[in-house]
Formats: sequence, C-alpha cells, structure tokens
Amino acid sequence: MRVEYLLPIACAAAALCVGASELMNTFEFDLGTSGETQQTIAAADRHSFALLVLAIFALVALAVAVVAGSRPAAIAVALAGGLSLLFFLVVDLPDVGQQGTVDEPSRVFFSSEAEPADGFWLELVGSVALAVSGAALATLRPEQLKMFPWSGPAQTREEETIRRPLERRAGHEGRARRHTRSR
Repeated sequence: MRVEYLLPIACAAAALCVGASELMNTFEFDLGTSGETQQTIAAADRHSFALLVLAIFALVALAVAVVAGSRPAAIAVALAGGLSLLFFLVVDLPDVGQQGTVDEPSRVFFSSEAEPADGFWLELVGSVALAVSGAALATLRPEQLKMFPWSGPAQTREEETIRRPLERRAGHEGRARRHTRSR
C-alpha cells in the first residue's frame, strides 16, 4: 500500500480527534493534597466550538481534495491543521499549571492548579497530526490525489504524452498495411 493512500485516513482521523477534543474537558482543578477533582473546564466553554468548526472544515476540504483531485482543497486541510495547532499553542498551552481559586463559595481560600485533562491531550495529538498529515497531503500533485480508488481513474500527463504518439503511430501503421494490401 502506498503512502498517499494512508494520508487521507490520517487526515480524517486527526480531524476527528480535534473535533472530539472540543466535546471533552480541557482542564481539571484539584484541591489541596487529596488529589480529588473539584472543578473541570470544558473545551467548548474555552473555545466556543471553534475547533469543532475547524475539524468539520478539514473533513469537507479533505473530501473535495480526494474526490476532485483539488490541490487547493488539500492546502486547505493543511491550513486547518495549522490553525488548530496555533489555537492550541496560543489559547490552551499557556494555561497549563496556572493557579487560581475554585469557584465554590465554601472553599474561597484554597488555590488549585490547572492540570490538563483528556481533551487537552486529544487536542494536542489531533492538532499536530492534522497539521503534519495535511501538509503532506498538500505536497501531492492533483494526479496523485485522484489516484485514490474512490476518485475514479486518473491519467497523468506522462501517460497522456506517451499514449498519444503510440495511437498516432498505430494509426499510421494500420493505414499503411491497408494501403499495401489493396495493391
């Protein structure tokens, strides 16, 4: 199996990871030495579903790139991955380890530390994977993008330039044979 067959699968899996991370908790706040989670912050509260929109956009662009052999659509997949990675680096990563108070009235004087939750790690893996696999997909030529089985048959320029002269030569030879037989 060739690598370019695996790229759309990697892009789709990465986009699904980014989208799923938006539906999970990004940070957990522990209180004191007990290690018990006192508060969680959902990714949707932090991002307003921006990563979910990017993930859906990446999936649509991926479908267009693979079906139509569109290189601009493949570049759009890479841009969606780059934006999700930038979003992670600018919005979520700086808040790791931040200390603050838990919003419970009975525990006002206790401080807690923001620890990454499952959504944070899924966002990291999905964003990096989407950026890398999207960039690799964007380097493929349109002929390679259309080479996927569900895209239909594709004919490269090289095949076209080889096929035309051979057809012409076969046509000339056929006419020459018919001409010599008729004499």
